[in-house]
Amino acid sequence: MPTKTLDESARRFEELLGPGSVITDPVRLRTYECDGLTHHRATPGVVVLPESAEQIAAVVRICNEHGLPFVARGAGTGLSGGALPRSDGVLVVTSKMRRILSVDVPNRRATVEPGVTNLAITEAVRDLGYYYAPDPSSQQVCTIGGNVAENSGGAHCLKYGFTVNHVVGLEIVTPDGDIVELTDVDSGYDLLGAFVGSEGTLGIATKVVVRLSRLPEAVTTLLAAFEDIERGGRAVSAIIGGGIVPAAIEMMDALAVEAAEAAVACAYPEGAGAVLIVELDGPAEEVAHQFGEVTRICRENDAFEIRVADDPVERAAIWRGRKSAFAAVGRISPAYIVQDGVVPRTALPEVLARIDGLSREYGIRVANVFHAGDGNLHPLVLFDDAEPGAGERAEIVSGRILDLCIEHGGSITGEHGVGVDKSRYMPKMFSDDDLNTMQLVRCAFDPRGLSNPGKIFPTPRLCGEVPGVRKGVHPLVASGQAEHF
Repeated sequence: MPTKTLDESARRFEELLGPGSVITDPVRLRTYECDGLTHHRATPGVVVLPESAEQIAAVVRICNEHGLPFVARGAGTGLSGGALPRSDGVLVVTSKMRRILSVDVPNRRATVEPGVTNLAITEAVRDLGYYYAPDPSSQQVCTIGGNVAENSGGAHCLKYGFTVNHVVGLEIVTPDGDIVELTDVDSGYDLLGAFVGSEGTLGIATKVVVRLSRLPEAVTTLLAAFEDIERGGRAVSAIIGGGIVPAAIEMMDALAVEAAEAAVACAYPEGAGAVLIVELDGPAEEVAHQFGEVTRICRENDAFEIRVADDPVERAAIWRGRKSAFAAVGRISPAYIVQDGVVPRTALPEVLARIDGLSREYGIRVANVFHAGDGNLHPLVLFDDAEPGAGERAEIVSGRILDLCIEHGGSITGEHGVGVDKSRYMPKMFSDDDLNTMQLVRCAFDPRGLSNPGKIFPTPRLCGEVPGVRKGVHPLVASGQAEHF
């Protein structure tokens, strides 16, 4: 995109938003060059910080007028490059839109702007006896708009589901610049379901209506330590196989525990090859019964230490290490790649063993942290970016892990999204017909392909092109009128 076009658009954005809400300074632009996955970087052409849906709509209409690509960004905590900006486009940052607009206790709903943090919703309604169930590890800083874009999960998604299960309405700005509402309907097309998890390719959320959950009567959290991850894995299978669905069931291997100890001194049992965290909630009698069963199963699978927490302070102490795991590995490695794949629970032992084999084969350490109850793996692939070839080997290991997930009937992502990081793996998981159908949906929302282009799909089809295997270079790409990502 010619610099002249960006400069002209920036002047119009300043007229619309005020100079303090438009960033063009090259140094300040670098603040937004990546999300939480720092492996992918690009400096945005212009950054705007609107304060209302109307301002976002006006920005998007200007982008349409000039053919400028635009990308929405919340707190930038994503881990797939989903908010990676465009150097020839506009980054729309929603961090100023952080009001909780209403709380409707009788209907168990709250309406919030996209810049509201995940945890802030719970804090606003806790004294009323409610909370917001989805809880990504970054919930203190990640924002609800980004949660909607990525369909974020968290430790408690095993029992309570992902963001899509807790969003009942949206106000969005379409890629054409219109403001429309999407609702949870019993008939017709589920456009709300299509939008949640679309990673910003179908528009920008400007209001979110979320479902509130009742605080449980009782909560008990236990930590079980095992000599190795195989024993912990067997305990997980036995718990779920016994008909118990905990609110959360998380596992960390020895390397992940080492990182957490270095970062937050969580004081997990010394010598543990694996740590299992199980949280039970619900009616008091039910929780007491499940606790007895989980404790028995852990001991039968050779847990050498079990700790129990009944009050919020003790629970927070147990969760501290797990919640800090991703950032904590920075204490034991100068660089790392966070991966996010899913396998059936029954495949966990074999897949973890093969990940260990990949680690030894390539000389790359892998710390495993995962939502054990639903088989959502978060391998942390550690490397020294100052060592020649280490980054390339880490990329290979990371990719081979996703191949393992697909091989075992799983998925390349459980909650982090595809973004730019995993788009090349989409053809391994989906057929050409699958991908063409997905892109026809995208084109129905965004016929010009301006909304977060280059994400999810390895070779996005130009809207209007006949579905099917592309033969050669598209004429518009050859003439310079369109870009092939």
